Amino acid sequence: MDITIRIGGEAGQGLQFIGSVLARIFSRNGLHVFSHQDYMSRIRGGHNFYQIRVADHPVRASKNRIDILLALDENTILVHRDNLRAAGVIIHDSAMTGQEHDEADFLHIPFLEMTEKAGVTRQMANAAAIGAILGVLGLDLDLFPETIRDFLANQGNEVVASNLAIAQMGWEYSHSNGWPESLKFSPANRKGLMLINGNQAVGFGALVSGCRFLSAYPMTPSTGIMIYLAGKAEEYKIIVEQAEDEIAAINMALGASFGGVRAMTTTSGGGFALMAEGLSLAGMAELPLVIAEVQRPGPATGLPTRTEQGDLLFVLHCGHGEFPKVLFTPGTPGQAISLTNKAFELAEKYQVQVIIQSDQFLADSEWTYEETHDCFLNYNDYRDRSENSGEEEYKRFALTENGVSPLAVPGLSTRLVVVDSDEHDEEGHIIEDSETRNKMVAKRLLRKMPLLQEEIAPPEYYGHDNPTLLLVGYGSTYGIMHEAVDELADEVNIALLHFSEVWPFPVAKDYDFMAAVSRAELAVCVENNATGQFARLIRAETGFLFKASIRKYDGRPFLLEPFLGEVDELLGQV
Repeated sequence: MDITIRIGGEAGQGLQFIGSVLARIFSRNGLHVFSHQDYMSRIRGGHNFYQIRVADHPVRASKNRIDILLALDENTILVHRDNLRAAGVIIHDSAMTGQEHDEADFLHIPFLEMTEKAGVTRQMANAAAIGAILGVLGLDLDLFPETIRDFLANQGNEVVASNLAIAQMGWEYSHSNGWPESLKFSPANRKGLMLINGNQAVGFGALVSGCRFLSAYPMTPSTGIMIYLAGKAEEYKIIVEQAEDEIAAINMALGASFGGVRAMTTTSGGGFALMAEGLSLAGMAELPLVIAEVQRPGPATGLPTRTEQGDLLFVLHCGHGEFPKVLFTPGTPGQAISLTNKAFELAEKYQVQVIIQSDQFLADSEWTYEETHDCFLNYNDYRDRSENSGEEEYKRFALTENGVSPLAVPGLSTRLVVVDSDEHDEEGHIIEDSETRNKMVAKRLLRKMPLLQEEIAPPEYYGHDNPTLLLVGYGSTYGIMHEAVDELADEVNIALLHFSEVWPFPVAKDYDFMAAVSRAELAVCVENNATGQFARLIRAETGFLFKASIRKYDGRPFLLEPFLGEVDELLGQV
C-alpha cells in the first residue's frame, strides 16, 4: 500500500494541524510516512498545501499523483484536481468551498454542519476532516484520542472531548460510503515508528552533543531548530537567546564558546551573509562553533518559504582570508542527527567552525524511523578545565605538530586566555612580522586541513555495481535518488552516490568513489539550483566533468513521477 494525501487551503485554515495529526496517527499505527509542505510567506490567505505519503514500506520522497485530496476551499480543487489518480477521491464540504460537486470522485462531507449540531466552534471542522480521511483509509480512531491530547492538552479536557466527538462524526460519514478497497490499509502488525523532521533532527543532534547555548535571529526556514531547543531549555539547562540580528547572534555564540560551552547559531542564506565577519573572527580566534544554515531561494529575501540548494559555494567560501571549515549536508533526518553530533565533535576537537547545511524541504519534511535510531554518537571534552594552572606557561595558540593548541576555559585558573581578531603570536598578542604570520597560517590551516580531511566519510553508494546510469547528489536529493533507484532497478542498471560530508572534499578510503563515477555509462548530477554548483565543486576537486544533470530551481522539491520522467529521457541518450 502506498497512498498520497494532499490537504489544500488558505493559510489560517488549519491544514498544518490536520496534516500533523494524521502523520502522527499513521506513524503510531506502524505505517511509514513522508510528508512535505508547500506554503506561502503570509499568515492568512494565499494557497498552501500539506502532503503526506503513507505506506506499509519505507518512503523517502513525495509523489506528484495523489489519491486523496482534502479541499478546504474551491481553489484547492481547481489547482490540484488534475493530479488525482483514477481511483482517487476529493473530500470537501460545499459550505466551505462554495461550490457543489456531484461527480463520482467527490465525497461531500458537511464538516461545518457537524460543528453546528455539536455546538462547537467552526475550527473543529478540522477534527471532522481528520476522522473522514481515517474512515476513507479504513483505519480506526483508536489512536486519535492520545494524539489529539498531545496537540491540545493545554486547551483543557472540554476542547479535547469536543474534537473527539467531531472526529467520530467525520469518520462515520466517510466510513459508511464504501470507497474502493485500493484506498484502505490493513492494520499494521508492528509497534509505532518515530516521526521527525530535519529541523527537529538537527536540534536533537545538538541536544545530545552537549550544546548548551544557541543564539539566533528567527529566519525561515531555520527557526524550527531554535524552537526545538527552546522547548528543551529548562529541562536540559540550555540558554536559547533570540538576538536582534544575525551579527549579534554569531558574536553571542562566539562569546559563549570562548566562555567554555558548546555553542551554536542558526540562520538561512541572508542571515549567513551577515555572519561572514563573525565567521572570519572565529577562524582567526580558533573558536569552536557550529552553524546550521537552512537554505531557501535567493537572492535577497527570495522565496522565504520555498526550497533550493543555491548557497553551496557561497557557504563553502564565505569569510575573508583563509582558514579551515567543515561543511556537512545531511540528506535525511537520521543523517542530520549523526552529522550534527559529528559537527560538535570536530568543532571542539580541532577548534574550527562546522556548518550544517540543510534546506526548507529537509527542514520541514517528516520521516518515520524505528524508535531507536542506529547512529553512533560521540562526546569528548577537549577543553582544559583544570583549576590548577601548573608551572608551565600557558600559550593559547601554541605551535603544535597537529595545529591544535590548548584551549583553556577563562576564569577557572590563573592562566591568561588572550584572543584577538588580529594576527597574533603563541600567547595571543598582536604581531606584524612575517615569520610569525607564516607559522600561524601553517598552524591553524595547513596542519589542520589534512587531519580534517581524514575525518570526512566517503559518499554513500547504493544500487548496481556497474550502473548504466549513476545519480550523484548531495543534501536533500538523497530521498528522490533513492526512490528512483528502487523504482527502476528491475528495468535498468542504476545506482546513486550521495555526499553528506562535502568539505573538506572526501578522499578515497574504503572504496574509490570517483572510479565508480567514471565507470558508469552516464553520470548525472542532481541539484536544486540553476548553475550546477555541486557539479562545479566536484570538477574543481577531481577534474571530473558531468555530461548530464537534472536541476530544479523553481522553489519546489523534486517529485517522484516528474523526476523519473527526466531519468527516462537521459536513459534514452545512453
